[in-house]
Amino acid sequence: MESILVIEDDEYLNDLLQIHLKDLGYTSEHALDGLTGLNMALKNKYALIVLDIMLPHMDGIQVCQRLRATDNMIPILMLTAKSEEFDKVLGLESGADDYLTKPFGVREFSARVKALIRRSSGAVSSLSDTSIKQFDELTIDFSKRKVFVKDKKIALAPKEFDLLALLAKNAGKHYSREQLLEQIWGYEFEGYEHTVSSHINRLRTKIETELSNPKYILTAWGLGYCFNDELPGA
Repeated sequence: MESILVIEDDEYLNDLLQIHLKDLGYTSEHALDGLTGLNMALKNKYALIVLDIMLPHMDGIQVCQRLRATDNMIPILMLTAKSEEFDKVLGLESGADDYLTKPFGVREFSARVKALIRRSSGAVSSLSDTSIKQFDELTIDFSKRKVFVKDKKIALAPKEFDLLALLAKNAGKHYSREQLLEQIWGYEFEGYEHTVSSHINRLRTKIETELSNPKYILTAWGLGYCFNDELPGA
């Protein structure tokens, strides 16, 4: 049975979330502060992390950044209060995959949890198929959601893979930041277009040899981003 880590300092909410996760068929563990949660996330394997932003000892943004810095790509659902608009942006740009604004309903929480786990496992994804394609030195296994550069496996966060998959499957087609935001994150993230740029930049650092002269993901000023359709296999 898959396990989910809940990092939330509100003990009542922590207990409530674990009850809902049990109803969904998951086991769960919890931490009441960021540092403890980070250590648990680094030592154990979880299907998902539910992470509050405001935490003692280490806030959720720092926890997220530390995890992503170690190439830990466990899906992260971040919890934020309504007044923390700036923190939502930081959360997404630090590597969180989705966020919920408090207070939220049980159905919404359950739907986000199941969607993130499905996407991470690759069981259901509108961007995945059974093909494996090679573009010069870059290999993408769409069904297993794996990426290799020169036969070396590259660890990508779920949203980074989704961006790469969408662009690679539509090589030569330009997507604006607004279009990518809508297709990868969804309409509820309207206004966070700069988050797309942050994810593209991180993706490039992982797959490109020369950041100043990218080979795979190109930028056309005024048009947006596209995958290089002049590469072998494109």
